[in-house]
Amino acid sequence: MSFIAIFVALLLEQARPLARINPIHSILRSWVRWTGRNFDAGRTRHGWLTWGIAVLTPAVSVTAIYWLLVQTIGWAAAVLWNIVVLYITVGFRQFSHHFTEIRDALEAGDEERARELLASWQQVEASGLPKSEIVRQVVEYSVIAAHRHVFGVLAWFSVFSALGLGPAGAVFYRLGEFVPRYWQHKNEALLQPVSVASRDVATGAWRVIDWLPARITALAFAVVGSFEEAIESWRNYEQQEPRDNDGVILAATAGAINLRLGSVPIDAGYAEPATPMGGPADTSGRSGISPGVEPEVGHLRTVVGLVWRTVVMWMILLALLTLARLLG
Repeated sequence: MSFIAIFVALLLEQARPLARINPIHSILRSWVRWTGRNFDAGRTRHGWLTWGIAVLTPAVSVTAIYWLLVQTIGWAAAVLWNIVVLYITVGFRQFSHHFTEIRDALEAGDEERARELLASWQQVEASGLPKSEIVRQVVEYSVIAAHRHVFGVLAWFSVFSALGLGPAGAVFYRLGEFVPRYWQHKNEALLQPVSVASRDVATGAWRVIDWLPARITALAFAVVGSFEEAIESWRNYEQQEPRDNDGVILAATAGAINLRLGSVPIDAGYAEPATPMGGPADTSGRSGISPGVEPEVGHLRTVVGLVWRTVVMWMILLALLTLARLLG
């Protein structure tokens, strides 16, 4: 059932992606803003309460609807509900247009246009960046975006689905990422500030939520890429301080395609504040992840191949698990 839901959701997302501005995302933004305004009292325990309401309430709600559909209508309706939730939470098309536009500009030799697009996408200062640095940043942001929009969602969806909780994992993961990013953005913009305690709680919770999916994605990139180099790059990164989940993914990516990543720190900003399901890869302060070759425009297509091979591998594994479950 999970395989069917994921497969159909990915097909629908490719054929007809959600618009950048849509009612569902507007509701989610309003929900997260409302919880911060009404439950954040400035202490750590209030931060956990606020985060729990903002993230867990929608996850529990989609599970309740899933169970209700199973009990009243049947499995077909439950599968349809899984597809709807996955269609909202997963998908390349929520960020890939930025990647495509920058790649097209670079392939056409219009570096100035590529810098403008990069600056607009990630709200970073891109003027004067050499071509190799533009490519490096695009690769880093795109790989992390692919993880957060696709592979991380699939990981938590698969786990929760196996436990009989329907699509709760997809909602849990996406809101777990969105809540700290949205609160941080609003605080910086002085539009709807939340307390430091709430932001720290949300950030800490996100690190825990993404710990396992990040390593699953890193391992998948290693399998479909250059395995030994990816594992070696990953191992070297784990010996550095500080470490984070995004760095693990980038280290594996660098080794998988023999590309130098993380050579220059980036001051990543907030991307697309109107769209909660989009966002930047926080690659700030990361340095010297891999001694691979200098990024070139051709590596952008290599990254696309790496990501799609990983998608195919995910689908094959899910299909085999589904078949084993049916035969068992």
